[in-house]
Amino acid sequence: MKIIHQLAFVLLAACFASCNNADNKITNSKDYNVFLENTTNKALALAQADLNFWKQKLEKQPNQFPYLSKVSASQSQIFGVTGNIESLLEAEESLIKANEAVNYTSTGYLRALARNYISQHRFKEALGLLKKAEINGEHLESTQKMLFDVNLELGDFEAAKSYLETFKDFEDFDYIIRLSKWSDVRGDLDAAIKYMERAKTMAEYTNMPSTKKWVYTNLADYYGHAGKIEAAYKHYLMALEIDPQDAYSKKGIAWIVYSHEKNPKEALRILDYATRTHLSPDYYLLKADIAEYLEDAELQKEQLELYKKAVSNTQYGDMYNKYNALLFAEDINMKNKALEIALTEIENRPTPQSYDLLAWSYFNLGDTKKALTVMENFVIGKTSEPDVLYHLACIYKVNGKLKKAEELKKELNNSIFELGPLMANEIRNI
Repeated sequence: MKIIHQLAFVLLAACFASCNNADNKITNSKDYNVFLENTTNKALALAQADLNFWKQKLEKQPNQFPYLSKVSASQSQIFGVTGNIESLLEAEESLIKANEAVNYTSTGYLRALARNYISQHRFKEALGLLKKAEINGEHLESTQKMLFDVNLELGDFEAAKSYLETFKDFEDFDYIIRLSKWSDVRGDLDAAIKYMERAKTMAEYTNMPSTKKWVYTNLADYYGHAGKIEAAYKHYLMALEIDPQDAYSKKGIAWIVYSHEKNPKEALRILDYATRTHLSPDYYLLKADIAEYLEDAELQKEQLELYKKAVSNTQYGDMYNKYNALLFAEDINMKNKALEIALTEIENRPTPQSYDLLAWSYFNLGDTKKALTVMENFVIGKTSEPDVLYHLACIYKVNGKLKKAEELKKELNNSIFELGPLMANEIRNI
């Protein structure tokens, strides 16, 4: 199974593994246990209190549509903390009512609804709302910043670059974080880190907890991609100092413990704590992959079933298309379903990563020539994501382009942390 980060199976000999663990050890359970055992979810309590407050005010004055925006903000915060999809959809409902109350003339309400749709991976609908806000012209720069975001998600890099230029300001935090994201998407990880480190300085100066946490987790991700594992670990801990219930940071630490230190049981323990308060379906997939590494077939089957049950909820819409396509592509009974999902994802967001899903679906269906054609026309040279490069190497190899496959193999060997420990054997066999 190669789902989260395209994982594949390999087990090291026990003696080698123990030596490897000692050499790679950078975490200490004493650092993060306090966050795992902390059961007080202040962020959730505050969001729920705000939601109750604004709901009560709305009940007393139902014509005060600005209260709908406040209700939506609280519902969105609850989704961020818990992963509860119903809260995100309730936030959408509140924002639709607010927009209808002003006949879609408020740029603030339009942007808020667009932001909600981005969370739901409804990028084209978000773009339509932002175009309305752009025509309106009020608070134009805020709209342009979101237009950069959504065009980047849609793979329209020229449009994204054009919008980035409209609000260029190296003293503006919003510009710097977007410049960092732009650098990452274009394959310049060093620049992405440089700009995010600059954003970190800005965030620490303004001292807004939510902003600092956002920067710390993004920097941690970038450091991980760059192989700076200790720096990544440090920044996940810094985020947890701000929000002890932050499941994303716990997941990040679990990945370090699993992928870098080869300690799958401890990684599962961390994830068990994280999923007590946050239940995004992809956590089940990560647990399933760790179970495969442990050769625990029963746990692997259990976690896959939990994932499938979770995403069968139609409220998720297309949010888990990528995970589903990768999962089904290698299931003998679901390969055609994977192709169908990949085509849907291209319709939703025609990015290089979406076309990679299509190529991988064709590859697993045995149509290797078509897989190569898709890669050549829509993917090669447009992304440097390791999972995509792994797919490309496999497609090159089966099409007899052995030299190109071997070149990618060398690059992939430097991305084992990001891809996961199960990938080592698959890369070796390219």
